Amino acid sequence: MGMEWSGEVEAVGSAVKNVVPGDRVMCTGTAGYAEYAVSDYGRTMKIPGNNMSYEQAATLPIALHTMHNALITVGKMQAGEAVLIQGASSGVGLVAMKIAEHMGSDLVIGTSTNAERRMKLSDHGADLALDSSDPGWVDAVLDATGGEGVDLIVDQISGSVANQNLAATKIQGRIVNVGRLGGGVAEFNFDLHALRRIQYTGVTFRTRSIEEIRAIVAGVERDLGDAIAEGVFNLPIDRTFPLDEAPAALDHMAANAHFGKIVLQA
Repeated sequence: MGMEWSGEVEAVGSAVKNVVPGDRVMCTGTAGYAEYAVSDYGRTMKIPGNNMSYEQAATLPIALHTMHNALITVGKMQAGEAVLIQGASSGVGLVAMKIAEHMGSDLVIGTSTNAERRMKLSDHGADLALDSSDPGWVDAVLDATGGEGVDLIVDQISGSVANQNLAATKIQGRIVNVGRLGGGVAEFNFDLHALRRIQYTGVTFRTRSIEEIRAIVAGVERDLGDAIAEGVFNLPIDRTFPLDEAPAALDHMAANAHFGKIVLQA
């Protein structure tokens, strides 16, 4: 919580060259539930001069950093490939589909267990939307890919779909494990993993050095900077709350009835 925010730069350290006081920025770090927050210069991006609001800017950093790293750096996605985003109706998942679309994916598949949210995925880059709680979703993926499976899965669910992911990934495909909302521990079909020769990689920011995070942010600016400025990444904001109503905002999030992001305003 409180890991991403936006605002106006008040002051900078002597080593900072990329922003100056007065710049409008979006940042990541810790302790963002505040009127003032501190971010490393390498985790700070200027808000483009396209009339993007502070509220919209605050929704983007974590999703952009996480999913550019998962799709492009770790997942090695190439133009023309088929990509599946598990848990696509989350804010991070919506951005993942847009990144895949922007970087030239030939087929973008998104999953959501909520029918209403699933219907909205096409507005955010999905060519095909599936219910990951339906046992038939793997067959639907195989049908859509000529029986081969997708080249890359970015998985935010894990446990409950781990073995199905293996069956839905093509031979020598890749799976990048980002989240474990469906369980952190489960049986794993090692035979299927070996049979399909799948590269399975786990990622997290929790064990990254500040130098690694700076490189990730630089990659986002390099590959997606123009698209950010053009408004390609425009996440829906479900609700905004005043900062002093943060507990109510967290209750709203815990109810799991929102689509898109929940924003606190200082």
